[in-house]
Amino acid sequence: MPKILVTRRIPQPALDLLQTAFDEVVLHPHDRNISKAEILAQIPDCDALLCMLTNPVDREVLDAGVRLKVVSNYAVGYNNIDVDYATQKHIAVCNTPGVLTETTADLTWSLIMAACRRLVEGDKMMREQRFPGWEPMLLLGVDIYGKTLGIIGLGRIGEAVARRAAGFNMRILYYEVTGPRSDLTIIAEYVDLPTLFTEADIITLHTPLTTQTHHLIDESAFALMKPSAVVVNTARGPIIDETALVKALRERRIFAAGLDVYEHEPALAPGLADLPNVVLAPHIGSASIETRTRMALLAAQNAIAVIRGETPPASVNRY
Repeated sequence: MPKILVTRRIPQPALDLLQTAFDEVVLHPHDRNISKAEILAQIPDCDALLCMLTNPVDREVLDAGVRLKVVSNYAVGYNNIDVDYATQKHIAVCNTPGVLTETTADLTWSLIMAACRRLVEGDKMMREQRFPGWEPMLLLGVDIYGKTLGIIGLGRIGEAVARRAAGFNMRILYYEVTGPRSDLTIIAEYVDLPTLFTEADIITLHTPLTTQTHHLIDESAFALMKPSAVVVNTARGPIIDETALVKALRERRIFAAGLDVYEHEPALAPGLADLPNVVLAPHIGSASIETRTRMALLAAQNAIAVIRGETPPASVNRY
């Protein structure tokens, strides 16, 4: 009798779908992140695990899941899962690509515009009733139209961000760890990282977190950027060395930053919250009603397909 553990409440349509395929759907009852100990206590008699990016699914968890056939991640990323070990144990690992592309691209542009035009600083000024009236030098930002956009990671989300840049008449540079792409549907120029850091006015990150991309944006990278540069991260926090970022922002070596993800999430690097030239969002890249529901349904469909012996819609590994 198949049983699934869902580590946090997800949109109801997905829970309803799971009820049609599993005899027992165990939903973590608390409105907080489930602990590893709680997963270990539940997983031995579960056939499937629907988990969050914040849930580490390591060797200990996979070994404890003696009946486990599938780990369905409610996220595009899957760096929280030991995929190699899951593959050795013939456990499917699935994710939710595609469905959050446009929503995350929207949020990326929200951060770009807010950081460039200092909207959060302006909002704070108004709420604190410190607006003195129009002044010629008040909260001067940097323009977006006609500037150079540097995209690190030109996958689905990176391309969606680039498509939106067409309306701003931007020159687009991109860098991929794997090299230039031959199947682009947009006009973009492949460059090496030093060139991108040197020439881009806005740098936005959309690359997976790997050993190659960890701290890809470090002190040496900030040293190459323009003083007017804006850096945006909606990918994974550890791609940026946040200590170096704080230093670059504090010393005005770059103009601003916009972040939706953090190196030690949910904690912030010391000093980051005190800086006026950074926009901080609480990991809401995919946080629209429509997108989170689509993500949940895809995660549920992945788990159900594996349990039924079918090919899941979005599998990460060959199990």
